Amino acid sequence: MRLAAITDIHGNREALSAVLDDIAARGCDALAVLGDVVGYGPDPGWCVDRVQALGCVVVQGNHDAAIRGSGADMSANARAAIDWTRGQLTSAQADWLAGLPLTAEVEGVALVHASAEAPADWIYVTGEGPATGAFRASRARVTLCGHVHVPQLYSLDLRGIVAGMRVKIGQAMPLLRTRRWLAVVGAVGQPRDGSPQAGYAILDTAAEEITFRRVPYECGTTALKVRAAGLPEALALRLLGGD
Repeated sequence: MRLAAITDIHGNREALSAVLDDIAARGCDALAVLGDVVGYGPDPGWCVDRVQALGCVVVQGNHDAAIRGSGADMSANARAAIDWTRGQLTSAQADWLAGLPLTAEVEGVALVHASAEAPADWIYVTGEGPATGAFRASRARVTLCGHVHVPQLYSLDLRGIVAGMRVKIGQAMPLLRTRRWLAVVGAVGQPRDGSPQAGYAILDTAAEEITFRRVPYECGTTALKVRAAGLPEALALRLLGGD
């Protein structure tokens, strides 16, 4: 199975469109969306409709949950975007986001937005410590997640040692059978690793490898939309700088 995993779309129509076009050209067998369809970006309703139309597995992210819940634990910019987003969605769209599951599985691959350790606590897997907790909570050989907006890859060996791996963009990375694996697949709509290009990953379970991909898109167009919507300027600048 070649599984394309996308996450953190964040209402970014241009980035989502570019990534879906790239996936279509890669011959993938399945697609999964790992949460945060909305938040930050200027086209939340369009993105919800587009993701629903894909008919694929979708798990809930913290921004999705905040539409019907609370954004009290978010940054000021994130709260402002959630408040604005609520007014852009229909009741049916908001209900769909609220009803998404926190976890899912596709052919033995575990899917979650944040950490499998406590999916509803929105733990950021930003290093080997948080990755250890995620490995302890899931027995899957491969777990895919998002939330961090930076592509990462961790392994757990037979000795129980967790190690971070250097991610190589665009190059297939082998997933050794003697280890378990956790991949943070990067962000479609708001990358934070110094590149404004949209990010996602393709897991090939037959070849036992994962490829992290980056896709250029018209981030300037999205930034102009952010400004036109009256959203915080920092959200437009982040799109342009990828940080």
